[in-house]
Amino acid sequence: MSAFASAFQAGFPARLESWVLAYLLNSLWQVPLVFFAALAAARLARPAGPRMEHRVWVGALVLEAVLPVCNLDLNELWQRAWALSLLLLHGGAANGQTRVILGAGTASRVALPWHSAEVLAAVAVAYLCGLLYFAGRLGWGMWITEAMRRRAVRLELTPVMARLMDRFEPALGIAMDRFGGGRSSNAVHFARVHFATSGDISGPATVGVRRQTLLLPPGFLDKLSRDELDAVLAHEFAHMRRWDFAKNLLYGMVAVPVAYHPLLSLTRARLAETRELVCDAMAAEAVGGRESYARSLLRLASMLSDRAAPRILHAIGIFDANIFERRVMNLTRKSLEIGHGRKFAIIGACALVACVTCASALALRMDVTEPAAQNPSTKSINVKADALTIVSKVSPVYPADAKKERVQGTVELAAVIGKDGTVENLSVVSGPDALQKSALDAVKGWRYQPFLLNGDPIEVKTTITVIYTLAE
Repeated sequence: MSAFASAFQAGFPARLESWVLAYLLNSLWQVPLVFFAALAAARLARPAGPRMEHRVWVGALVLEAVLPVCNLDLNELWQRAWALSLLLLHGGAANGQTRVILGAGTASRVALPWHSAEVLAAVAVAYLCGLLYFAGRLGWGMWITEAMRRRAVRLELTPVMARLMDRFEPALGIAMDRFGGGRSSNAVHFARVHFATSGDISGPATVGVRRQTLLLPPGFLDKLSRDELDAVLAHEFAHMRRWDFAKNLLYGMVAVPVAYHPLLSLTRARLAETRELVCDAMAAEAVGGRESYARSLLRLASMLSDRAAPRILHAIGIFDANIFERRVMNLTRKSLEIGHGRKFAIIGACALVACVTCASALALRMDVTEPAAQNPSTKSINVKADALTIVSKVSPVYPADAKKERVQGTVELAAVIGKDGTVENLSVVSGPDALQKSALDAVKGWRYQPFLLNGDPIEVKTTITVIYTLAE
């Protein structure tokens, strides 16, 4: 085995541990940040209809899972983008301009007690075990749901029932599967649905990813009136048209890393709530009236109130979101149309809330170093650029010879800030030779406020970037 491979294998557990701890630490506070921001955005989006509100909660779920893994220094990114724009536009004064970018740092000689390392390792292992548990629970739910679908008995529809269902093709894009007979070629763009009966459920449920199946309890269709049948089929077909079963399965997989967090379940509940409102709107339009659809829902609710919910994975049932009262009220209240201007304003406000939330999460992100990869007496921690405070600073002077020869570019310096705040061991990493001395002469006279850890000053390694630009 090569030396590189040996070093990689030796350092991989430490890197994994630091990554897991950083994700867990940041998810603890970033999930609530995103959730409460989504509450505000959902309130703003509510006048625009349930579709936009649903998109807000889908975005919240994705951000809750993804933000803790993002590691981006916005301050440094902004400064580098601004410096790049100066170089591209050759901005600045006629006699030249210099701009300084302060980089993040690494604090060395930080002692970490052995028991702290053991505790951190135990936390990382516990989180990984929890991750395996939630992933296993999701996989088990998929397995038992698919097994139930395979056990279901295919339902043969009467010609009268088939004609009733055909009415939903234009409105909801659903094509019935007719026992191998298929449909005409004009149905290839429709979502194909299969019907089956199962004694394992007590109400209608839609399951399946590639093969969508509407499961019904035995004899369920015989108990329904024409309007009730329309309500059930329109609602479930709306779920099929939206591929909600597959989407919910994907949401479950995305949410596994933060499934431990209590607010994640509230996010999933809000997502399910708005999903049902969207499907109600689609179903009411398909059956030709919101009030008649609401009355059918009330009759179905009284019929199914004494039945237990199906215990299967992501069964998109007609009453599975536990928000029946809001659904009926949403159907019976007068629908208000909003103009394009107000809709764009709502979208802009929601986008602003999302940007502010992401920027706050990234700016306040906390990093965890690799405790197992270092010697206990020479630990190191990362220090953000805004944690280093300059007490006195000398601005670099653009060299006259460099201006005359129109030399411009970026000089990157590596420095060690001593315990007393002075700049030590200053060296050039890269940059034009004609500009290096100017950068060195200016930065070596800087003085920082000593960086304290647990009240004690420590050394910090950092980078300093000086950008020299000339006007056209």
